[in-house]
Amino acid sequence: MSITGAQIRAARALVRWSAGQLAEAAKIGLMTVRRAEATDGAVGITDANAHAIRTALEAAGVEFIAENGGGPGVRLSKGQRDV
Repeated sequence: MSITGAQIRAARALVRWSAGQLAEAAKIGLMTVRRAEATDGAVGITDANAHAIRTALEAAGVEFIAENGGGPGVRLSKGQRDV
């Protein structure tokens, strides 16, 4: 499943990370994060960078929800909700 810029922005908000903190966790540049978040739809970055962002956010407790009639989304994993 590919992720969208809107999902990345929402995921960062859930874990209360700045764009810089996400860039650091994903080991990519800040401008790459900003470019990925620039649109609501498909991200304008390489698959490797999108994977790095997704992996960093998932490690922080974010679950990405596929489009299933209600649109793509994010949520905190069950273990992270009490934090």
